[in-house]
Amino acid sequence: MFERPQSGERAILLHASPGGTPDPNEREEFAELATSAGAVIVDEVISSRRRPDSRYFIGKGKLEDVQRSVDENHAELVISSASLSPSQERNLEKTLKCRVLDRAGLILDIFAQRARSFEGKLQVELAQLRHLSTRLVRGWTHLERQKGGIGLRGPGETQLETDRRLVGKRIRQLKERLEHVDSRRTMNRQNRLRAEIPTVALVGYTNAGKSTLFNALTEAGVYVEDKLFATLDPTVRKLELPGGGEVILADTVGFIRDLPHELIAAFRSTLQEAREADLILHLIDASDPNRWQRVRQVNAVLKELDADRVPQIRVYNKIDKLDRPPRLTNNRRGEGRAVWLSAVTGEGIPLLLEAVGKRLCPKKIHGVIRLQASQGRLRALLFELGAVLQEKPVDDGGWVLDLEMTERDFRRMIKRENLPPEVFETPQADEPAVSA
Repeated sequence: MFERPQSGERAILLHASPGGTPDPNEREEFAELATSAGAVIVDEVISSRRRPDSRYFIGKGKLEDVQRSVDENHAELVISSASLSPSQERNLEKTLKCRVLDRAGLILDIFAQRARSFEGKLQVELAQLRHLSTRLVRGWTHLERQKGGIGLRGPGETQLETDRRLVGKRIRQLKERLEHVDSRRTMNRQNRLRAEIPTVALVGYTNAGKSTLFNALTEAGVYVEDKLFATLDPTVRKLELPGGGEVILADTVGFIRDLPHELIAAFRSTLQEAREADLILHLIDASDPNRWQRVRQVNAVLKELDADRVPQIRVYNKIDKLDRPPRLTNNRRGEGRAVWLSAVTGEGIPLLLEAVGKRLCPKKIHGVIRLQASQGRLRALLFELGAVLQEKPVDDGGWVLDLEMTERDFRRMIKRENLPPEVFETPQADEPAVSA
């Protein structure tokens, strides 16, 4: 009976594509995934069949090629680009005498390596256990049937059943912990709603430069490296806009083609930031020849998360690789629709902030307020908010202030100072509010 190995870095990539030859770009991306996971690629085998074989997915001739490559290269791991059923994965391992992973298992392994936060680790473990629960099959010696009880009153609980029960118990525990974490995240989101601070979610295909742009906008110091899924843990920071407003910028996990459903389910609370956002910045690698395919794949994930109706601004990053100037294009309403920039050099970032400001700039009101001499503290507060356009002293020691401020700041001021709303007088359209 074959004992399944638990580790190994020397890997053979099996590019299996039913119905045709695997696409070269998809092969390159798959190799990047394997390298990002720490695998040392010793060989690549390409297979194409009209219909997958029910036992091995690949045909017997191609299986012999893979077996020969495993023996010659002393490979410890075979990674299939196609999704394998549990039985196909087990049959390949028995024949090849080495560990076999499919694309979903590879991505789960990368996520397990990169998760740093408590929430991220819980989400990855939950996704791994959901994936494992479909692959608990009697293929290894530790799953052999145990003896029955006293006498021969029947077979005892098999190791397979024990494993399933333990996995199910751990899944329930993880779900309960994540519900507590999600409740805190929901509370923070509700606090932002009460404070009327708009939320902007940064999404995009993995390795499009989201973390680099996030750092350039907020100086958050998020880990950045040129590899797939360099960062997983969501980060939220406050961002000041040029017009005086502020937004909450949320960085999310990168998307990829055929993202495993276990991961989408586990990271749903994290990706909730995208669904609840007021605006999505869809980051696109402008230097990627397959960028339109990547755009469609990201939009497909957003649709699965019910986030496809959130307004988007497309951000074309890495223009420094194309030697293109930064630019901003608007839609028919004059709102920013697309921005070309470089997160590395900083070119075009002011255009992005301008576009976000136009989309989310809070409505401002203009009026006049009359303050008594005893209201000096309120006067100082209005100057601190930058709301005072003009000021005119009056004979009784008070002031007449011409103000322009957001509705949010106005409502806060009225509530904090316990003032009647009519204290704010709207000037006539054809007259200056305060004459010098």
